[in-house]
Amino acid sequence: MAHNPVEELINSGALVIDVRSKEEFEEEHYPNAICIPVNEILSRLSEIGPKDRSIVLYCASGARSALAARMLKSAGYSKVVNAGGLYDMPNF
Repeated sequence: MAHNPVEELINSGALVIDVRSKEEFEEEHYPNAICIPVNEILSRLSEIGPKDRSIVLYCASGARSALAARMLKSAGYSKVVNAGGLYDMPNF
């Protein structure tokens, strides 16, 4: 199996956040992901938890998750990974 740092983070308990819309999330999403749309990310930090928690973000193409990653990093989260789009996620 290929070395996949995103998969390793998920396997070690990282929080997986889908930053797409609620409608997109309901159609299809990564197992055990939570939905926090990118435009709500800063108002819902309490759902994300401690700032040293490992966080994996994804969206449809990687653009919204890149924005969300920058927002979280600027809010003090240190272990944030943009995994790109839903179909880039490991074993999806």
